[in-house]
Amino acid sequence: MRKLLFLVALLFSSVAMNSQELNATITIDAQQTGQPNAQVFRTLEQQLTELINNTTWTNREYKNQERIDCNFTLVLTSFESTNFGGTLQVQASRPIYGSVYDSPIYNYNDKQFSFEYSEFQPLVFNINTFDSNLVSVLAYHIYTLIGLDADSFELNGGKEYFDIAKQIVNTAASSNFIGWKTTDGTQSRFRHNDALISNVYQEFHDAMYVYHRLGMDVMESNQIEAKNKIIESISNLKNVNDRRPNSYLLRTFFDAKSDEIEKIFSGGPRVDINTLVNNLNRIAPTRRSNWGNIKL
Repeated sequence: MRKLLFLVALLFSSVAMNSQELNATITIDAQQTGQPNAQVFRTLEQQLTELINNTTWTNREYKNQERIDCNFTLVLTSFESTNFGGTLQVQASRPIYGSVYDSPIYNYNDKQFSFEYSEFQPLVFNINTFDSNLVSVLAYHIYTLIGLDADSFELNGGKEYFDIAKQIVNTAASSNFIGWKTTDGTQSRFRHNDALISNVYQEFHDAMYVYHRLGMDVMESNQIEAKNKIIESISNLKNVNDRRPNSYLLRTFFDAKSDEIEKIFSGGPRVDINTLVNNLNRIAPTRRSNWGNIKL
């Protein structure tokens, strides 16, 4: 009987483990606070690790190898009692079919980041309430990166997750924390999410699918076809840029993708890159150093 109970427990623990979506690493850099060794930072790092990796964020079943690799780096610049301030860097990647390579899909530097936290306070996410700016900011980025990951595997696959992120934005907008309102500038969570759910940016979602599923996932079997599909995806982004020049959504895309695009088109079989380079220079002129290294 004891052996049977052990096997049942093992089965359920395996199911629970497989239901988690994220394989996240959380790092807290508190050097700029002048108190980098304070115990509260180690406690917070452990609590955030448990929150992000142990929460079931969706109704989908994820196998261990399907969990999304991501990193959350909190760079704290101020710390006084229970008030914290700084920046949050969120990065995520997805595996490429037939390869050991992981392709970056999200690289967001959230500069509108402050929160209140008391050591050991419970950190729980509730979609219907705003209890903690720390948890709400993390949940926003989690649903956004899950949505982008889904977009990269299925056309418009991320819509339901961007809608959940929108609900988080709406709920948090009543708080006194910045980043959630239309008045909080052009580089806010509000602006980023507003673009993700807008029909004006539909071709962005098309590009995410074409770039990854029809491009990167084909690279192992047919590099020329893969490169041409990636060129097609950049043309889709050019159409978006023509309607919304210098949009924050496209800037975050190239924050994640610039180095990868440069490497893809700086080696391997030749394809026509003239249109690609022209489009890249037009969409992301601040990345000209990357585009200048594309020589094929």
